[in-house]
Amino acid sequence: MTKHPVSLDDIRSAGRSLEGVVHRTPVLENLDVNAMLGGRLLLKAENFQRTGAFKIRGAYYRMLQMTPAERARGAVTYSSGNHALGLALAAQVLGSSAIIVMPSDVPEAKMHAVRALGAAIVTFKRDHEDSSDVVARIQAETGRIEVPPSAHPQVLAGAGTAALELLEDAGPLDTVVVPCGGGGLTAATAVVMAQASSQTRVYAAEPALFDDTRRSLEAGERIANPKGQRTICDAIMTPVPNTVTFPINHALLTGGVVASDDEVRDAMRFAFEHFKIVTEPGAVVGLAAILNGRVAIAGRTVATMITGGNIAPARFAALLEASHDT
Repeated sequence: MTKHPVSLDDIRSAGRSLEGVVHRTPVLENLDVNAMLGGRLLLKAENFQRTGAFKIRGAYYRMLQMTPAERARGAVTYSSGNHALGLALAAQVLGSSAIIVMPSDVPEAKMHAVRALGAAIVTFKRDHEDSSDVVARIQAETGRIEVPPSAHPQVLAGAGTAALELLEDAGPLDTVVVPCGGGGLTAATAVVMAQASSQTRVYAAEPALFDDTRRSLEAGERIANPKGQRTICDAIMTPVPNTVTFPINHALLTGGVVASDDEVRDAMRFAFEHFKIVTEPGAVVGLAAILNGRVAIAGRTVATMITGGNIAPARFAALLEASHDT
């Protein structure tokens, strides 16, 4: 068996460390929705997590494993929003500090929330600069420790606790569909299911114009997205699968599925109307794929991660207003 950078035991250990720090978020189910779809649909509601997204799990666990001297130097990372919030809170709780490298086009509400947690922000232009170069420069100048959004075994272990909770609370699952940006939650979920529920299929779900993981899975090698594209799913606009998560996903995933921006808007409306939850666009790419038949649900139990709910009220209302659902 291939040895991956993170194991089920690592994830269980992270879960013990995160007790009392992160919320054990609920798994939502609606019997009327199940009747509509002909199968069981389960939503792991990480939009109810601290900082409004699952990212606090991996960020806190990584910082917890640092030495006191490393925490005194502080952390640096790249993030378009949710990992930034998670790392900012983790640094605050652990008495450290964080600098976040963010694309200049990230919604102002997310930048404001990051600053409110005490982190500093350095912006860059995503079509003209490489975030990793900016992070490396800050590391060299400050001696800070990088806490990447997904490309670290301890970050993966923390993220995987969401999948472990899902499996413990939901029972046997036929399929899990995970919104995929850097692929960390997807990879960690795949590890949990492979080692604790081997009959469960795991799919990466991506925006139609940012399906680098799906195309890479099919090609058997990492393939980048073309530059200059945009999607409403700003939280998962990653350029290329990373070298830590992609080998795991390539080995363990059943495949990748996509959803268009229109389908994502409809899924946001669906989640609001039937489950009464507020979601950000990238968080419901998996739900959108399920609702549009990319993943079979009839006669099956299918779960998807609702990865976050960090969205300004006006933007949420505008996206629901633009939905094709009537």
